[in-house]
Amino acid sequence: MSVKLLDNKAFYGYRVRRTVAGKLYQEYFSLKTGGARLEGKQKLETEKQALARDAVLEAEQQRYLNETKEDRCFKSDGTVRGISYLLKTEKSGNLTPIFQVGVASKVENKTVCTSFSLNAHGSDDAWHRAVDAYAKHKSIRKNTKLYQRLLKAMPNVS
Repeated sequence: MSVKLLDNKAFYGYRVRRTVAGKLYQEYFSLKTGGARLEGKQKLETEKQALARDAVLEAEQQRYLNETKEDRCFKSDGTVRGISYLLKTEKSGNLTPIFQVGVASKVENKTVCTSFSLNAHGSDDAWHRAVDAYAKHKSIRKNTKLYQRLLKAMPNVS
């Protein structure tokens, strides 16, 4: 929720703030009229208005995110945004090829980073595991075209 009660010298009321399609919406709902603070039903009514506006913006935000989900998964060169092919330096000094997944998880509400070794799993299986982890955290179902497109976007690791 992005409704916040502000109470300072400059303003007393609710601020609604959300970003939709890259545009910041910030609106204020005052809890003062004629210099006096609102109380009781008037205060609750203003809070309801702020919450209703936030709900409208949240619905627009979710609609935009759902519509652009596929575009946001891929970079302009066709590779998957959030899965990288790297050569990891082990403590022994050996280089190990890995697919590293680093994404903002919708499931855990935090950034998640994990990797899959090509030496341990083979390149195809490591890629499949990386895509599975990516799909899990981005809430992409395995029976979708997007998931199939992710699987086909494996970088050339030869």
